[in-house]
Amino acid sequence: MDIRTLLLYFILGGTIVSAVTYFGSQARGMLAAFITFLPTISVISLCTIYSSGGTEAAVSYAKSMLVLLPPWAVYIIGVIFLLPRIGLVYSLIASIGVYLAIALIILKLT
Repeated sequence: MDIRTLLLYFILGGTIVSAVTYFGSQARGMLAAFITFLPTISVISLCTIYSSGGTEAAVSYAKSMLVLLPPWAVYIIGVIFLLPRIGLVYSLIASIGVYLAIALIILKLT
């Protein structure tokens, strides 16, 4: 892979994380979430997967994103529920653990 392409991904990812952090810390959670959910990363991923592996690989990636959407939703619900009760670190650990467990079960079943 070309170093310029990797540098572009790094800059784009850092810009997105910085914007989300800035707006989120300014109590503008809806705007931060909107930026997070812009499909920029998936668009770049789909383009690079398509250029490297073709249509079949890109479609497989897109379908896999949908399959792993339910565990991600459970992760977010876990953070929302646990964060006020046990704090950031423990809510993230527990929620990521549940995400991984559900995702691994799904991966084994597919």
